[in-house]
Amino acid sequence: MSESPVFPLAARRARLLGVLLMGPAVLMGLAGCSSVRDTQRAEPYSNQEWLQSGTNRIANLSLRDNLQSVRRVQSTLYKRNPREWRKSAASLDEATQRAWDAVLKGPPLPELKGATGIEAIRMAFDTGPQGYQGDRVAALVVGWASMLKQANGDTWDQTMIDGVNAENSFRAARNFEISLWLISSKAGPDGQPLLLATEISDRGRNLVADRELSKVVARLDLLAAQADEKYRRAALDFGQNWVMGVVMPFFTLVPK
Repeated sequence: MSESPVFPLAARRARLLGVLLMGPAVLMGLAGCSSVRDTQRAEPYSNQEWLQSGTNRIANLSLRDNLQSVRRVQSTLYKRNPREWRKSAASLDEATQRAWDAVLKGPPLPELKGATGIEAIRMAFDTGPQGYQGDRVAALVVGWASMLKQANGDTWDQTMIDGVNAENSFRAARNFEISLWLISSKAGPDGQPLLLATEISDRGRNLVADRELSKVVARLDLLAAQADEKYRRAALDFGQNWVMGVVMPFFTLVPK
């Protein structure tokens, strides 16, 4: 009889030890399940991820998807406006690579004269007497990509020392909206559309530019809202973590 109060405590300790030992196995099992339920969007772990918070990771994934959207719009614009890629390259693929080399590696496109962001976008739609004579689609790509990088903390790969700038992200979203409006409305000196993009006709429907640029706007607005919430949530998160870490263990001691 004297040992009966000790047995439940020993049993609880044994169960706790079993749970701790099973933890790695459970995690490996979950990893196995995640590999089976592949969304086709998963990426292998990298050492860089140990330097990223969950918020950094979401921002980087958003940047990745936004750049993919820009690539799709670029492809559509080049296919519908072949005169643009012919200004700077021998093929569509070569023009595409030239623009992204300027964005990611350098050197910058000489015809832009160092312009990036909104300035490059303005040049792309300049139709004045001394207007822009270079590849307008490439100018848009450079402008869009540099705005996305700036909104992402001026880096292509955020870590915990970086963060989304809410103001830059919000401003970039508005500039993408303006870009979409200009693509659909801006005409050249001859009265014809400066860049053909959206098409709804007997030949079919081409809404790639509208759809992809709208996705970019939505992602940027969400990141701006999240960045605005960061400091407001900091105190609440601290309080919640304190309650869960300090107070909740006492409730587990209360017999049911």
